[in-house]
Amino acid sequence: MSKEISQAVVKRLPVYYRYLEELLDRGVERISSGDLSSLMNITASQIRQDLNNYGGFGQQGYGYNVLYLHDEIGKILGLDRAHNIIVIGVGNIGRAISNYSKFEDLGFHMTGLFDIKKELIGQSLHGIKIRDISDLPEFSKKSRIDIAALTLPKDAAESIVKMLVAIGVKAIWNFSLTELQVPSDVVVENVHLSDSLMRLSYKRTNN
Repeated sequence: MSKEISQAVVKRLPVYYRYLEELLDRGVERISSGDLSSLMNITASQIRQDLNNYGGFGQQGYGYNVLYLHDEIGKILGLDRAHNIIVIGVGNIGRAISNYSKFEDLGFHMTGLFDIKKELIGQSLHGIKIRDISDLPEFSKKSRIDIAALTLPKDAAESIVKMLVAIGVKAIWNFSLTELQVPSDVVVENVHLSDSLMRLSYKRTNN
């Protein structure tokens, strides 16, 4: 898509998708921007502006077809195709990611687990054997890697990122609490759990 979409809009797309999925589960076939606004606590005009970035999807006097809008946003998010994920760092966060069954429902398939701790190598989690990180290049030759979840400590992350770039991984989900230096064709989503907790603390303090 040639049009530049703001990151604020991109961050709201998964929220739309989640609410639409809940509406489908309740058997709702169509919804107005006003009713969707009430559910999501986002103004109706903001919803229309967001969706107009991708074509609008609504009809005057009808609103939105819930199934159609859900599927179209899914396509925008890339959920109409499968994504293979590996986890590097099978500590608490890595195990939590591996244990979250919703990822599989969305088309994110866990295909590999890697760690640098020798005592973990050879163990299995949900039928997937934990491999030594040195096996990653050979693994990548046999299995497509779409996304790498990086949950190692930051002092180990930089060298692992170089390995990921070298084997052609283009998307990194980064839990390592450090800003990664990657080429322009590699996308990184940084997850800082403490930032979220501090924002919650701010809201509570300043409410």
